[in-house]
Amino acid sequence: MVFVKTHDIAELTARLIGKRIVLGGWVEDLRKLGKMTFITLRDVSGISQIIVKGDLNKKLGEINRQSVISVKGIVQETKARDFAFEIKAEEIEVLGKAVHPLPVDPIGRVESNIDTRLNHRALDMRNQKTASIFKMRHHVLQCLRRTLAEKKFIEITTPKIIGSASEGGADLFSLEYFGKTAYLAQSPQLYKEQMTIGLERVFEISNFYRAENSHTGRHLSEFTSVDIEAAFMDYNDVMDVLESLVMDVYKFTSENCNSEQEAIGHKIEIPSTPFEKITYNQCVEELKQEGEKIDFGDDLLDSHLRIIGKNHPGFYFLTDWPMKLKPFYIREKDEDSTLSRSFDLQYGYLELSSGGTRLHNPEMLKDRLKEQDLDPSQFTDHLKAFEWGMPPHSGWGLGLDRLMTTLIGIDNVREVVLYPRDPDRLSP
Repeated sequence: MVFVKTHDIAELTARLIGKRIVLGGWVEDLRKLGKMTFITLRDVSGISQIIVKGDLNKKLGEINRQSVISVKGIVQETKARDFAFEIKAEEIEVLGKAVHPLPVDPIGRVESNIDTRLNHRALDMRNQKTASIFKMRHHVLQCLRRTLAEKKFIEITTPKIIGSASEGGADLFSLEYFGKTAYLAQSPQLYKEQMTIGLERVFEISNFYRAENSHTGRHLSEFTSVDIEAAFMDYNDVMDVLESLVMDVYKFTSENCNSEQEAIGHKIEIPSTPFEKITYNQCVEELKQEGEKIDFGDDLLDSHLRIIGKNHPGFYFLTDWPMKLKPFYIREKDEDSTLSRSFDLQYGYLELSSGGTRLHNPEMLKDRLKEQDLDPSQFTDHLKAFEWGMPPHSGWGLGLDRLMTTLIGIDNVREVVLYPRDPDRLSP
């Protein structure tokens, strides 16, 4: 008979002393001391001590660590230093037996490398550091949605199977789609722009895909992106939204995720505002002063960004990029058509977000597509929307996974993704 769980361990309080309850969880530790057995039981909310005595102890049998059990018993005070209360067991049922030895040690006494842990990710979730990372990710997602809703953004869901490239370029996964060629979406860019016609301010938090053969600690083939698009805003306005959003995430998790910070071993430090703004031209001058050979119009390499990031630690905006380095939908600056109304949000050398003011004139958009050797006929459905009265609009995309690494001080993005997908990993 399976007992119905009545309480989470975190719900144990003094008012329950003397009460009969049922807990369920997994055995983190087990010590048999003659006529008594001490079981350390953990569930998602916390940890408790179970005392087994008398006939129940004699009939207990062999229970492997990490096995799932159900315990019916009486809540009582304890002299144990690590527990507020303990349970005097009346009945114990093994619900799911764990094999021995396990492929990874969830307690962390024997350390496993990241590939081994990812290969056994579900079991790795019993490691309190790993679990705390994903509890914090949950809180970050809640905070993002709440803040954007308060700023009058409406959440949308856009297609992930599309008929043409979202942004041009070759980093696309293709698939056969009922006799046609389809692609996995790189971003919601075109759809979110179209939605500003009627909804004005929209956001999406979803997974997107890039067929980029990169093998670094910050690149994935499938990643979670936070995207916004806002009518009647320019790129300075949406930079303000982004800065506010990052600050809300840091403040909320700093104040509300104390146990997670302790388990991860990292204290969240709230950044100062406003975030510094550095133009592309300023970056070029800084790099030249550092002895780098770079000219206007050259893209910033990883080595360049590491130099800039060393000079500007923490969060900063890198603004006003050359037009030729930006996608077709980005608008130029009125005072200098070689520069764009665009930005990246950086954390040191790490790019977290890219955005800018978009073109909303359909003829200018067609010309830009041709300039970038893209066929306007491949964007017919998108261009139609611009003939129905497209408002001026701006937006950005933020890499959630990268933001998480800055928040908890971890440099490998695979640590903050449940089941990462990269050029070498397609399972589990």
